[in-house]
Amino acid sequence: MGEINRLFSRFMPSGFYYKTFMWPSWKVYEGAIRRAAGLGQAPEQPDPDHYDKTNAHCDVLVVGTGPSGLAAALAAGRSGARVLLVEQDSELGGSLLSSEREAEIAGQPAMDWVKAARAELESLPDVRILTRTQCFAYYDHNFLGLLERVTDHLPQAERPAHLPRQRFWKVRAGHVVMATGAIERPLVFRDNDRPGIMLASAASAYVNRYAVKPGKRAVLFTNNDSGYAAALDLKQAGLEVVAVLDARAEPSGPLTERARETGIPIKAGRVVTGTKGRFRITALTHMALDKDGKSVSGQAEEIACDLLLSSGGWTPSVHLFCQSKGTLHWDHELSCFRPHESMQKAQGVAGSANGSFGLGRCLAEGHAAGQAAAESTGHNTSTVGEVANSEDRGFLPIRELFLVPSDKPVGAGGKHFVDLQNDVTAADLLLALREGYSSIEHVKRYTTTGMGTDQGKTSNVNAIGIVAEQFNATVPEVGVTTFRPPYTAVTFGVFAGRDVDELLDPARITPMHSWHVNNGALFEHVGQWLRAWYYPREGEDLRTAVSREVKATRDSSASWMPPRWARSTSRDRTPRSSSTSSIPTPGANCRSGAVATA
Repeated sequence: MGEINRLFSRFMPSGFYYKTFMWPSWKVYEGAIRRAAGLGQAPEQPDPDHYDKTNAHCDVLVVGTGPSGLAAALAAGRSGARVLLVEQDSELGGSLLSSEREAEIAGQPAMDWVKAARAELESLPDVRILTRTQCFAYYDHNFLGLLERVTDHLPQAERPAHLPRQRFWKVRAGHVVMATGAIERPLVFRDNDRPGIMLASAASAYVNRYAVKPGKRAVLFTNNDSGYAAALDLKQAGLEVVAVLDARAEPSGPLTERARETGIPIKAGRVVTGTKGRFRITALTHMALDKDGKSVSGQAEEIACDLLLSSGGWTPSVHLFCQSKGTLHWDHELSCFRPHESMQKAQGVAGSANGSFGLGRCLAEGHAAGQAAAESTGHNTSTVGEVANSEDRGFLPIRELFLVPSDKPVGAGGKHFVDLQNDVTAADLLLALREGYSSIEHVKRYTTTGMGTDQGKTSNVNAIGIVAEQFNATVPEVGVTTFRPPYTAVTFGVFAGRDVDELLDPARITPMHSWHVNNGALFEHVGQWLRAWYYPREGEDLRTAVSREVKATRDSSASWMPPRWARSTSRDRTPRSSSTSSIPTPGANCRSGAVATA
């Protein structure tokens, strides 16, 4: 199917289905298109798992357990505040788990500091740590939604029966500290979707956290200093780092200098113009980037490799901040959107989520945010202690580069993928602009960029930058798309929780319900009340049974307990606590709890 799509892709540009599948009806094509797109069918069987919901209140909610999140939680927890610390991963540490392996915090290795911080937090009586928990929504008045994956990590046979698969936390916080970190941004170059091409930070995680070599011959393509951290990690792990292609004319920065000292070849002012390989990347071509950043020149050179790392800067995770109606501003020096003005007062943003990428600044901002949160909730902060110190190194300068030029026009002889989940290319974005779409929200919907389950975490800024370049406008003039919850995909079952099956619509029963059951009654719903319908004997259907009961009532007698609404609205205003009985008149409806005696 992939080869077929590749061959016919030129006939299926972005938005082609809006114009093509109009006759005779969209329904004629919908099934085949959904199957080709990999969309499945909703299951018809009941969900075998069960879910739970709970409510929580806290003085301070800290989202994220990187260096800034831990520093914030320590400062707030030491003041005596009720702190809820939330981490989507199974371990605390954030970026320290996969990078900054040689860094020190407070005079000790960074991961030792993380372990000590966790031990102290667990010793504080009013601090609760939730791992494997995603904060996916931020609503008004500091009301947030959390998704705890309770047993997802366990094999099906080992999941305790008394525990839910997932739990939905509805949290009301006095103050919120968002230490949600940042996500590395890929560079958009031709043929950038082959296996073996990945983010530089992903390669560092493979090597440092999971002890996995993602390749043998690696090339780094970057426009900033931070990408060199991955090259150093790979070299230390024993991989051959063939070259670093740096889009900057004069590469500089502390990591760049360390790479030079270790003998890693650096090719300044060079960009990837294409890749080769079918099942995995086998080689790349690179050329010199012109001063304007919009074209390449000179002779193309080829490098054989099986791993290509891409580093185009960092995008702060501002999703929760924007969901709470906070506004952003574009930092041209950092080439990213940063939090600007908060709509909700009792909140703060710290660390990489705030555009502070140095470890020392992350710790300082986290400590200050935690202390401010404790003060705002009425706690004494004289016991929070001093901020943990660390070396503060950034990754500036960065060369802003949203669309890497090639020796061929965009859309010809290869694809520049912007959104790797929805297969949206730079050519698709340019087509949308030619079609007359100028609003970034309209471009997003026409091309579906950023509309996958990842919500454009790695693609949106590049898409906005490409549109801005085509309009000769600045990135803030183009603006951003709307950040909506959930931040990550959430299972429908967790919203229902235990309110399923019989608990979805609980039946109310009368005091004499057991008598009806013992006498073989069939029941019907009258509002939320479960009331006797009729009493069939063996071989009787509805009509036969009711006819017998009516005849018995006319020939003898019957007692009738009217529903609550009948008792409360009767003409004599009989109190609801009193008992009422009557003899039904001929032809009366005997279905609401009537008991006929034969």
